[in-house]
Amino acid sequence: MKLVHRTARTSRHRDRALYVEILIDAPLETVWDLTQNPEQHARWDGRFTAITPTQRRADGAQEFRYELDLKVHTIRGTGVSLGDRHGRGGERTSALAFDTEDRLSPLGTGRGYWRYIPTPDGVRFLTGYDYAPGWGWAGRILDPLVTRRFVWWLTAWSFDRLRLWAEEGVPPEQTRWWRSLLPGRRPRARARQCLSRPARTGGRTIMQHAPASLATVSR
Repeated sequence: MKLVHRTARTSRHRDRALYVEILIDAPLETVWDLTQNPEQHARWDGRFTAITPTQRRADGAQEFRYELDLKVHTIRGTGVSLGDRHGRGGERTSALAFDTEDRLSPLGTGRGYWRYIPTPDGVRFLTGYDYAPGWGWAGRILDPLVTRRFVWWLTAWSFDRLRLWAEEGVPPEQTRWWRSLLPGRRPRARARQCLSRPARTGGRTIMQHAPASLATVSR
C-alpha cells in the first residue's frame, strides 16, 4: 500500500499540465456562447488577439488560425476544435489542438480541453492543457521556471474576465490588465479566483480527464 501511495504522489508531482477552474454564476448557454464564438472568445482570452475560422471538417471539427499581437511581434498559429453539447448530466466539452511554426512563440504544439459542468451554483468552467515548449533548449529550461507559471496566470486572469462578463455584463475591454493599475473603484479580473488543481483526481492526470473528442482533433 505504501508503494501505491508513493507512486500516486509522484505521478501528481510530475503532472505539469495546466489546470484552471472557475465557477461562473451565469446560464450555461451564455458561457457556451462567449467561449465558442471566435470573436467573443478573442475578446476575453488574453492568449489571443484574433481567432479566425477557416474550414469545418466532416466530423464537425472547426479549423482556425490564431494571432497574438505583442506589438513588437505577432505570433501566428493554427488549430482545430470540436465541441460537444450532449454530455452526461448536461455537461458540455470542447477539445482543442494547436500548433505554430513561429520560432519566437514560447509555446509549440499543444492540446487541451474545456469542460462546462452545470451545478446549482452556476457553471464550473475548467480547462486542462499541455504543450511542448518553444525556443529550443532555452525554452525547455525556462518553461517550468517562468513560462508555464505565466501561462497559467494569463489563463486564470482571462477566465475571471470571462466570469465578470457573463455574470455582471462587464465587457472584457474594461478589465484589461493595465486598467487595474489605475486608481479608483473599477471591476478587476483576478487570477486568484481560479483553482490550479482539480479537487478530486481519481488517480488520473489532468490530461487523462480530457473528453474522448481530444483524440479526434489530435490526429
